[in-house]
Amino acid sequence: MRLDKYICDMTDYTRSTVKTILKDKRVRVNGTIVKDSGYKLKENDTVTIDDEEIKYVEYEYYLLNKPSGYLSANDDKRYPCIVDLINSKRKDLFPVGRLDLDTLGAIIITNDGILAHKLISPKYHVNKKYYAKTKENLKENIAEIFSKPMNLGDFITEPCIFEKISDNEAYLTIHEGKFHQVKRMFQYAGSEVETLIRTDFAFLNLNRLDTGEYRHLTEEEITKLKKLTDEKR
Repeated sequence: MRLDKYICDMTDYTRSTVKTILKDKRVRVNGTIVKDSGYKLKENDTVTIDDEEIKYVEYEYYLLNKPSGYLSANDDKRYPCIVDLINSKRKDLFPVGRLDLDTLGAIIITNDGILAHKLISPKYHVNKKYYAKTKENLKENIAEIFSKPMNLGDFITEPCIFEKISDNEAYLTIHEGKFHQVKRMFQYAGSEVETLIRTDFAFLNLNRLDTGEYRHLTEEEITKLKKLTDEKR
């Protein structure tokens, strides 16, 4: 990896700033001053800036409890973005899939593109569980409606898990993630969703995470997510 990319990935410095600090002899590799931004680093090289070691982490993984009013993106001119809630020096983080602007709940933030693609691909059958509160009471035969595929016009839903909680509350587990899918499924069943929260992403849940809070995924959780997508279902 180039030295300038390494420093940019792990700090707040821009490429132009990196050139400046290199020119000022503030960067050392294995104790030796390096001024070439294109210097090729080896696997076990140690990089320091002003004698402070800059350790490289290739991928970062976070679980965020998304608040309402935040866009599932890393840049937007109209709305605040969920990536802005993550305190990281990385500039390549992005959300795994998306939640609507007014939808709350569990969403993974990472820069691991391969894993992200698998987690949102329907063929890997990674479950996402939602809590839905509707404006009106659910129909008497609501469970029967959700037990069958729904033709929503642009696609037909795959099997889901529906759990009624009360007259106007339910859990819904799906492994797809089409545009407005959960809201459209409830609309198909004759109900308009008032509140929607994704409570679980695969085996990850919002336990002890308040709205707007996030945490790093553990090594065990990262490994488990990768195992979920090792083989096609």
